[in-house]
Amino acid sequence: MELRINGDRLWAALMELAAVGATAKGGVKRLALTDLDKQGRDLVVDWGKAAGLSITVDQIGNVFMRRDGKNKALPPVVMGSHIDTQPTGGKFDGNFGVLAGLEVVRTLNDRDIRTQAPVEVAFWTNEEGSRFVPVMMGSGVFCGAFTLATAYAAKDTQGRTVGDELLRIGYQGDQVPGQHPMRAYFETHIEQGPVLEKAGKVIGVVPAVMGLSWYDCTVSGMEAHAGPTPMAMRKDALQVSTRIMQEVVAIANRYPPYGRGTVGMVQVFPNSRNVIPGEVKFSIDLRNVSDDTLNAMHGELLLFIDQTRAESGLAIGVERVSYFPPCPFDLDCVGAVRKAIAKLGYPSMDVVSGAGHDAIYAARVAPAGMIFVPCKDGISHNEIEDAKPEHLEAGCNVLLHAMLEYAEVASCP
Repeated sequence: MELRINGDRLWAALMELAAVGATAKGGVKRLALTDLDKQGRDLVVDWGKAAGLSITVDQIGNVFMRRDGKNKALPPVVMGSHIDTQPTGGKFDGNFGVLAGLEVVRTLNDRDIRTQAPVEVAFWTNEEGSRFVPVMMGSGVFCGAFTLATAYAAKDTQGRTVGDELLRIGYQGDQVPGQHPMRAYFETHIEQGPVLEKAGKVIGVVPAVMGLSWYDCTVSGMEAHAGPTPMAMRKDALQVSTRIMQEVVAIANRYPPYGRGTVGMVQVFPNSRNVIPGEVKFSIDLRNVSDDTLNAMHGELLLFIDQTRAESGLAIGVERVSYFPPCPFDLDCVGAVRKAIAKLGYPSMDVVSGAGHDAIYAARVAPAGMIFVPCKDGISHNEIEDAKPEHLEAGCNVLLHAMLEYAEVASCP
């Protein structure tokens, strides 16, 4: 019989971790570096120790739990994700990837399987960015995307810093971030979208993560009385803004199937019922799967804003405030996932990720791949986030076999 994990044990671990910070609506609120995060970290570390794993914590609080291989000189094959949540988070986002890795290790222990390379389970600090920014902080420091000093100085709304909070909860380790070797990195995750469920597939092969370009746009007009001011004489910042907002959606629709365009935040001044808006500030989010398409979308946005500025006569400022390039995953890691799916016989399809994950930063320092499973109605970052136990089990089985492609079986009964 093909090697399989214990799905009941995986589910039980997920539910026990979900009890740490459980909310009344069935979700989880376990923000990074809070007392609840410490409690969750301690629980997972205790499970790792019980499974015979040695623990390493780096200076940004990333935790690596190691099962030695026959050849200790080889860099480890790492499985992981994060255990911090959104304020209205669910039971599976991030947590599944960590506990799937732990379940893989427990299965290897059950079957007395020894690997050539060491195997590790990792969880990264502050992936969500809901308490501290930048997002994906631990993996970002690990790969050199930003400095440890920048991360330590980040403050929450109460003025508490990452550096102080790491010390307070006892998770500021000694290892320099990035000096922890990785032979390969695999991350299992709920899809956080509706594609797999709608298609009736159990596993998503993730060839890439979309790149994203974020902008802040400000349109400046003039406030005036909504009654006496003729339409032709108005300098209505909101009406001009809506032209740009509609174009954001139109640009995304011109670059299918992975084009995305969103205006998610709008601030209108003075925001009064009978005053023509004098200033509007809003966000723009563009995404696609390749640099070429994302850059083309970027160019079209700026050109349209230039044209709108000239036609309207209003001042329009736009600033790109964040850019994450598209992340294609390693072809061999993706191939290992496909091979595992074929061996296990699960219905699958390719799904490009529209959300960010720690695997993006891990891919900068090691070959990396991701495995998706469906979530109910595609809902995530919500307390009603849900997934079927059999889908989680399937994703963990794929993780097991993909990981073994890299760690290699040295001996088994």
